Amino acid sequence: MLSRRSFLAAGLSSGLPSLVPAAPFGEPFTLGVASGDPDPGGFVLWTRLAPAPLAEDGLGGMPEAPVPVHWQVSTDPEGRKVVRRGTQEAVREWAHTVHVEVTGLRPGRPYWYRFKAGAHLSPTGRALTAPAPGTTARPLRLAVCSCANYQHGYFTAYAAIASEQPDLVLNLGDYIYEQGSDQQLEPGGNVRDHQGAEAVTLADYRRRHALYKTDPDLRAAHAAAPWVAVLDDHEVLNNWTSLIPAERRRVAFRAYYEHMPLRQGARPGGTAVQLYRRLRWGDLAALHVLDTRQYRDPHLCGAGYSNCPLPAGPSRTMLGLDQEQWLLDGLRRSRARWDLIGQQVFFGQRDRDPGPDRLVRQDAWDGYTAARLRVTEGWIQAGARNVAVLTGDVHAHWAGNLVLDYDDPASRPIGAEFAVTSITSGGDGHDIDQAADPLLAANPHLKLHLRHRGYLMLRVTPSDLTADFKILRYVSRPGAPAEKAATLTLRDRGQGLSGPA
Repeated sequence: MLSRRSFLAAGLSSGLPSLVPAAPFGEPFTLGVASGDPDPGGFVLWTRLAPAPLAEDGLGGMPEAPVPVHWQVSTDPEGRKVVRRGTQEAVREWAHTVHVEVTGLRPGRPYWYRFKAGAHLSPTGRALTAPAPGTTARPLRLAVCSCANYQHGYFTAYAAIASEQPDLVLNLGDYIYEQGSDQQLEPGGNVRDHQGAEAVTLADYRRRHALYKTDPDLRAAHAAAPWVAVLDDHEVLNNWTSLIPAERRRVAFRAYYEHMPLRQGARPGGTAVQLYRRLRWGDLAALHVLDTRQYRDPHLCGAGYSNCPLPAGPSRTMLGLDQEQWLLDGLRRSRARWDLIGQQVFFGQRDRDPGPDRLVRQDAWDGYTAARLRVTEGWIQAGARNVAVLTGDVHAHWAGNLVLDYDDPASRPIGAEFAVTSITSGGDGHDIDQAADPLLAANPHLKLHLRHRGYLMLRVTPSDLTADFKILRYVSRPGAPAEKAATLTLRDRGQGLSGPA
């Protein structure tokens, strides 16, 4: 990483606009830089100007006037070989955020970028373009993460992700938590403070996002690689469905877009935001990113574990009919070696009752079994070559085979699920005895269950998908090393998971 003096010197020699007298605001790049949603010709660049990021009004201490923000993309970390540059206006209405959609770059290679506002130069970030269609040779290294409760621990796992220099980071939601500082982790209480009550207004959500981005480990993870991000529940309200007030959705969606490296198509309109989308990594992989919150039917028996006695009709949906059809159409047309489905809540069955009753979490796909069957039958009918579902939300590492009939132990695997643990949510976690785990015993399709914090590192090649389950043994203080706790592999056209090892 270059020093600030090197940044300024490089800026003078590389084509960034000449430095001007100090603008009427302090250091604006307190929340870092980010890139996201790469395609073969470019990616999105993001930053927000916020010299006072936790200002009560949620506006970051910026003046009312628009501010021109200059940006550049180079082929070298020092910023000397500039290949794209431009200027975008940061305006008060959108909290002085910038979303630049860069085009015209070469496929399948790294780039570096930075911004300048007034006399201030940002840190440098690293981005990559996706490989061109028709290419499969280059592997994909994908980091998967979710559930980072600022109050529950330090974001050391983000620093570990940054050190791995992945090609992509897939964030599956709960990027922030809306809860107030009165919500305490038990036992022991919170490690850090949300500095206020539950987020409800636009200013609240902006301040909460800004608080999270003041964390240097989160900023490092954003600067290290492009992100593909989608929200879950805590960016709005715990376990929310469409029944929550429209105004709550409106302000939460707006703040989420303002603080994430999302394309213009995700800019929210009123009480809706378009987040489901598809990214391709050459012919090797297609990443289908789902939104399991915005279009789902309400819970029948609450969000927790229950043996719900109410009848669930065959049309009950998790995704909404439009998104469900979009997913199945995309799988039919994919032609990718690997179809990766990134989504928020547990997909396969997870039954806590080994007897004849079914005690399952109603907020997950277990509460929407007709929709799960339509999707799984759909990818079989589509002829998808290899399907892996990537899941957040559950605060634990899980892996299992996906089948059509979970009541039949001989049911053939039709894909696999890799669920990532939390960055911090739930606190330090603990060891469990896999051999004595009743959930693994009651659900023979499940192969792995770990209760520490961490992230997933996937390596996808034409022949296999390998998942390294990384754990941190504590988050209640900084500095925990990231350890590889287990590795599972899914072979091309294979019959289920192999491992753990």
